[in-house]
Amino acid sequence: MFFAATMIGLGVLGLVQRDFPPIWTGVYQSLPARAVLVYLCALISLATGVGMLVQRTALVAARALFIYLLAWLVVFRIPHVFAAPTVEATWWECGDTSVMAAAAWLLYSDRRLHTARALYGLGLLPFGVAHFVYLKETVVDVPAWLPWHVAWAYLTGGAFIAAGAAVLIGRYARLAAALSAWMMGLFTLLVWVPVVVTGPSAFQWAEFVNSWSLTAAAWVVADSYRGMPVTAPL
Repeated sequence: MFFAATMIGLGVLGLVQRDFPPIWTGVYQSLPARAVLVYLCALISLATGVGMLVQRTALVAARALFIYLLAWLVVFRIPHVFAAPTVEATWWECGDTSVMAAAAWLLYSDRRLHTARALYGLGLLPFGVAHFVYLKETVVDVPAWLPWHVAWAYLTGGAFIAAGAAVLIGRYARLAAALSAWMMGLFTLLVWVPVVVTGPSAFQWAEFVNSWSLTAAAWVVADSYRGMPVTAPL
């Protein structure tokens, strides 16, 4: 329900702002009919979110969302990696879409769960790398009341990488998925909610929406391990 409500929120946000919410970015300004794609993404988000709240249509809605996210990854994310492979932001964007797609996959199917979870694990890796590449920016985002800002930036970056690796190799994967979901949720609560309350910039608002969306997706992935031993393989 939380993931579905998040997709509804993204759809409404796209319609109100008349622009791509964070998970649908990556479209070149010069692309023909770009404005049409903005509304298509908003409607897909809205329709699949509503569909996932209704038991009769939940599986179809989640499948449609997964297909759309996968297409977005192939058409608008991966080409940026080939065009600028040394720019970490392009890998981060792939990670965003991979995490969202993994959640949609796990909601519509109980087959090839290891592949869906691997998609999530791969998505976490660039999140961790970004904390090291953009260390200065990450340190600024650490709440002022916490000591040792640089240490927190390193710790959370390493935690993302460790969680991604654990999910990929299947050792402590359930624990890694749960802790990564908690970490994203705490980022949203401790870093971005206070910023939103005090008046965010456009960039900070996008980061809040992105963090919220990834938290919802991570929760779905973590919940898919329910009932499995902590050290269970993928």
